[in-house]
Amino acid sequence: MEFSCGRSEFLSGVKTVSRALGRATSMPILAGMKLETKRDQLTLYATDLERAIWRSVPIKNHDGDEAIVLNGELLFKIANALPADTVVLKTIAGTGKVEITSGGATFELFRLSLEDYPEVPLLPGQPICVVGKKQLERSLELVAYAALSSRETSRLSLTGVNMVLEGDTLKVVATNGYRLALKAERLPQKAAREGEFLVAADSLKDLASILGQLDAETVEIFHSENYLFFKVGSTVFVGRLIEEAYPDFEKVIPKDNPIGIAVERKLLLDALARAQITAAEESDAVILSVEDGRLRVSSQAAEKGETHEELPLKKKAKPIKISFRAEYLIDALKRLESDSVTLWLADAESAGLIEPADSEADQGFLYVVMPIRMDF
Repeated sequence: MEFSCGRSEFLSGVKTVSRALGRATSMPILAGMKLETKRDQLTLYATDLERAIWRSVPIKNHDGDEAIVLNGELLFKIANALPADTVVLKTIAGTGKVEITSGGATFELFRLSLEDYPEVPLLPGQPICVVGKKQLERSLELVAYAALSSRETSRLSLTGVNMVLEGDTLKVVATNGYRLALKAERLPQKAAREGEFLVAADSLKDLASILGQLDAETVEIFHSENYLFFKVGSTVFVGRLIEEAYPDFEKVIPKDNPIGIAVERKLLLDALARAQITAAEESDAVILSVEDGRLRVSSQAAEKGETHEELPLKKKAKPIKISFRAEYLIDALKRLESDSVTLWLADAESAGLIEPADSEADQGFLYVVMPIRMDF
């Protein structure tokens, strides 16, 4: 193997792919990054078996087609430190090493076992749908945080983001059992296949970060038996599907909460942050109460003290008093762009529904949150 390429293209490829390197694993080979040359392209691969990423970059191929595996973290550090605009990489015959040169700097790395490197899933032939890159990135930003991490539960379904294709709509959903975030996106054309696809939230958070760094306008989504693929230009992200039934989220969404608390989003967000300071550690509870045409936000804890603040309502609302976990409200409100939101309620013991009011970027978003039962 011997090729040369631009430093920026090489670094961008290594940086993107390194997100899927296996760390803290019993399989050391997963810390490796596979480099494969075919004609005038270098494709870089990484996988931790739950996700995989590969990306192709243009090169000048000075030798035949070949594949090698190098330590991914070392390769990333080297790529980030290269001094010149051109990178040359070549294998050193008979040594098991690879030489990387740029300007006056030369690095020699030991190769890892190509035979031990796991097979990366192959991209299926046809996509099941196409979605705008910005739309998918925004959907994941507004939804993925609502799932649990794998350290918090044995219920795998609650660690995933459910991607539901129905006609020309993609619904992205996550829940931890006490809150639920949903973002619906209109597709440019009807999906070639309908269905539900559950992927680990942690994997899709990485996908969202990658999408923000890529220039393509659309994402092609593919499906195989065990994986969902997201193709963005020359980059492919693969997430292993979680084989567990997802809760019936449609039944959780309140349909007829009659009490609407409409308020400026930033005012409510800031008031909640202040009230959280004196919320009880174990419950993180804040109290929302509508009295005399204003919204009162308060909290108290025996070991801390208390906070209370009044906010103007956008329109008249019926009196009600209800308590929520502050973190759950803050998580949603801080990610929205709308100037105002409405919290729809039925009573003090039923789920609340947050709807953004006026931002195109927030259209199709719903947030359901369970109250904390308290003796007021």
